[in-house]
Amino acid sequence: MLLLQTPAWGAHAYAQFGDIKHPADFKHFDWVNPTAPRGGEITLVAPTTASQYDKYNPFTLKGTAPPGLGELVFESLLTGTLDEPTTAYGLLAEDVSIGPDKRSATFRLNPKARFQDGSPVLAQDVKYSFDRLTGKGAHPAYANLFADVRGVVVLGERLIRFDFGQASAELPLIVGGLPVFSHKWGAGKSFDEVITEKPIASGPYRIGKEVFSRDISYDRDSAYWAEGLPVRRGQYNFARINYRIYSDEVVQTEAFKAGEFDYIQVFSSRQWARTYVGSKFDAGAISKQLLPNRNASDFQGMLINSRRDKFKDPRVREALAATMDFEWMNRQLFYGSYTRVSGYFPGSDFEARGLPGEDELALLTPLRNKLSPQIFSDPVPVPPSTDPPGSLRDNLRRARDLLAAAGWTVRDGALRNAAGQRFTLEFLVGQAQAPSSMRILAPMIKNLEKLGIQASIRPTDAALLQKRMDVFDYDITTVRVPGREAPGSELRDRFSSAAARTEGSNNLPGVADPAVDALIEKALSATTRPQLVAALRALDRVLRFGHYAIPEWYQSSFRTAWHAGRFGQPETRPLYYQPENWILSAWWALTPVSTAGAASTTRAP
Repeated sequence: MLLLQTPAWGAHAYAQFGDIKHPADFKHFDWVNPTAPRGGEITLVAPTTASQYDKYNPFTLKGTAPPGLGELVFESLLTGTLDEPTTAYGLLAEDVSIGPDKRSATFRLNPKARFQDGSPVLAQDVKYSFDRLTGKGAHPAYANLFADVRGVVVLGERLIRFDFGQASAELPLIVGGLPVFSHKWGAGKSFDEVITEKPIASGPYRIGKEVFSRDISYDRDSAYWAEGLPVRRGQYNFARINYRIYSDEVVQTEAFKAGEFDYIQVFSSRQWARTYVGSKFDAGAISKQLLPNRNASDFQGMLINSRRDKFKDPRVREALAATMDFEWMNRQLFYGSYTRVSGYFPGSDFEARGLPGEDELALLTPLRNKLSPQIFSDPVPVPPSTDPPGSLRDNLRRARDLLAAAGWTVRDGALRNAAGQRFTLEFLVGQAQAPSSMRILAPMIKNLEKLGIQASIRPTDAALLQKRMDVFDYDITTVRVPGREAPGSELRDRFSSAAARTEGSNNLPGVADPAVDALIEKALSATTRPQLVAALRALDRVLRFGHYAIPEWYQSSFRTAWHAGRFGQPETRPLYYQPENWILSAWWALTPVSTAGAASTTRAP
């Protein structure tokens, strides 16, 4: 066996900060039932933001892959657990070795690992997957993710080494999460031409019954190679997983109540309070629960496209944020259920507060010539409140003054710049979310009108919405970014100058700031959690002084509903999880399978 160079690492697992919970001979994770029965079905629903799918390749920029494909069909060298956010255990790789200089990670593949066509998973397949994902035709997010990998070397049939451009505690986790597929999948074609060829991968499920571009099912592989591994024991118990796709929220909700699918997560407070009620809920036929968790909270906000001339001045962006009256919205629209987002890492240790501490100053001071003096002298910005002694009138006055300082004043009944151009803006929203977006944006549009700004809402179907976001063709759009317990390389894709210039990246506001780039690299090079905390607080601080977003809100629990009596779940709930991932990996069916007509997917009754 390859031995690791540091006692904090174990050959069966890798932890970014050395905190591996389970020993090499562990039997299963704590949040599963190792004797859970196999069989039955579950039917889930794709988000209404998702369009009908048109490809089986989830790794390219153009088109839409079906829901569930990446999670159920593809596997990686290491797999995470829902209890340890910065630890991963061997899956396709049976052990991992870190180089003494921390600039490489070597993986030895499990000889039992098999693709669903029966062929073995070999080192050449791992290298092929890496080359495809970082090459032409792949989604640019993968090139950003693996940017610090300088080379991949096949050392033997089942031995492969990743060489890093710099020492990093996170990089072994990143390469360990590489999706692996057979070198036969798409061979001879450019990767973006691999569209309707079904994947040759190693996961517990393969594509089953489908209505192409609409509903899809996944059947459990009866010869699944990892059946007995500790990292898979008690998991993926359903014989079939179905997804239904709806383009309308009202239709989706009524379909759920009628039993066309089994589980849903609700993101609208209004729907939760007023729509997910009735006799089936009262009788317990449908279970409606707020699921607690210890996750870092999601960031949700309206991102302002700073690439556009009218938004380049941060004072303009700050002024726009002052037009949102969150406190009124929370009372009148949200049933008091939300907490206001302040920064980019809400509800976590990484959120900047007040003035910078000594640990932040140690990182910020060398960047002083790239930073606004306010970062050192003023408390970190927080969204303006309308709770007394604050008021919307005061906030709008402040916004008016900021706009004037940036060269925008009211003339001839409209806000104009020195050239006489009128200030207009458009909120880009998904068609399915248009009704709820209208309720939220209508009060803001009235407040913008008071400043002389002409604002409008552009509802757009999912495919066009994604296309416009990919090429950064919008003024303002809303996103929700899932929280992470240890943010890392995805920060480049969200905030780096390189990503701001790369179509398809997640740097939607167009952040292009050398100080931000430097702080991202500090976060990526952190070898202890305190170092990571300091770097991310400093990053959060700099971003907030840039005013790239109109912060929205978050909730610290999941709103979920499912048809009761159909499923079992383990006694122990994981600490860090997303509900759908937990359900698919740990729940099981209680009753036999039934069908409900040709137009519906099959489901457990």
